Amino acid sequence: MKRKFGLVAVVILSLFLLAACGGNGTDQNQEEAADTVTTASIVSEEEEFRQAISEDGTWIIATLNDLTFEEELVVEGTFYNRGDSENEVYRKIAPYTQDDERNITERFTITAPQMTINSPNTRFQAGIFEGDIVVEADGFELYDATVEGNIYFASEEYQESAEITEDSEVTGEIELQ
Repeated sequence: MKRKFGLVAVVILSLFLLAACGGNGTDQNQEEAADTVTTASIVSEEEEFRQAISEDGTWIIATLNDLTFEEELVVEGTFYNRGDSENEVYRKIAPYTQDDERNITERFTITAPQMTINSPNTRFQAGIFEGDIVVEADGFELYDATVEGNIYFASEEYQESAEITEDSEVTGEIELQ
């Protein structure tokens, strides 16, 4: 009798714990949705990259290989450093990999006829872009990267707020459009 009572108690407690932990998944789904905004988007396919640079994308987009597009790319939306709205406005396109000490191990090429930058404070870092870049937002930065093409600024304000670091290279022209 005591054995049966003990077994029934264990089963009831187990069911209670499963019910308490299971929930309907809504809280977990909401947390996952919030995390997608705050984390980096690591991509290896063209469609993933297009989604990551969209208004609904992420604050940092890291590629794992070369990507080639036949159509124009548009970087849109306002994002914050590390996905936290308490931080500064910042967006980063990172076509490279690095080791544990942040040494660049491989650089990748993104090829498209044109990439238009509409996100403020967008940094293109450590990779290669083959095509023209059109800047239509403040704070564009080319950091340790190469543009095999031209960089056109839609206004003098955008050009003055931009930074192209000494370790970067632009093979074409840098001018107002």
